[in-house]
Amino acid sequence: MDTLPMPLDALGAAHGGLDDFRVGTKREIALILKQLADGSVRLNLNASNGAVLGATVWAVDTERGSLGLAIDAHDPATNGLIECQEAVVVGYIDNVKLQFDIDNLVLVRGLNSCVLNCSLPDELFRFQRRNAFRVRPLLRSAPVARLRHSAIADMPLALRVLDLSIGGCALFLPDDMPSMEPGSTLNRVQIDLDADTRLHVNLRLQHVTSLNADSCGVRLGCEFVAADAGTLRTLQRFIDQTQKRSKLLTI
Repeated sequence: MDTLPMPLDALGAAHGGLDDFRVGTKREIALILKQLADGSVRLNLNASNGAVLGATVWAVDTERGSLGLAIDAHDPATNGLIECQEAVVVGYIDNVKLQFDIDNLVLVRGLNSCVLNCSLPDELFRFQRRNAFRVRPLLRSAPVARLRHSAIADMPLALRVLDLSIGGCALFLPDDMPSMEPGSTLNRVQIDLDADTRLHVNLRLQHVTSLNADSCGVRLGCEFVAADAGTLRTLQRFIDQTQKRSKLLTI
């Protein structure tokens, strides 16, 4: 799953604002936070300095306007997070991506646990299911990603795009190509969506997944890194058009 914060400025520009994604009432925000707590949902706290810390919701105090997050104080990322005094929290409920900001961070150490206290978020963003964003390109369009191998800079690759979403894409790496490691950054990737549509993006390889035995390759799950508003608008138009064409073919 995509555990990086969504680029809100670019996403808002692409969608004409963020109102479709925003949860703005305190009651609704509190209910969602309690769902996270009841389900012990794993969250990622993303600091502006690059520190990423895992957490779960420990307590939601609506009267005091505070939120407690259970963390591992021994995690090396803890100090970096505290130094920033703010972070972007990302998590999922039933494959729906949730994102909100936290600040005024205070670390409270106990005998058997460690809690990061902060203010309740003023707003929370809920993004539709990944499957609603994600489309498989029609066979006749056959999008291709042109890039350099993450470990072999002088090896150019032209990889088939298996699917696309507003947050990333999946590429097919044949078995006869050298493997790539999750966490790798793929810079200056050119994605030819069709004869008239081309994107230039940076990707972060999140995971490598085996496909069926007959596929003769693996699936590279990638996230877009800081895609600009123009790129997101182009991508959203392509996704919308592909969804419409797919529906027409099923009628």
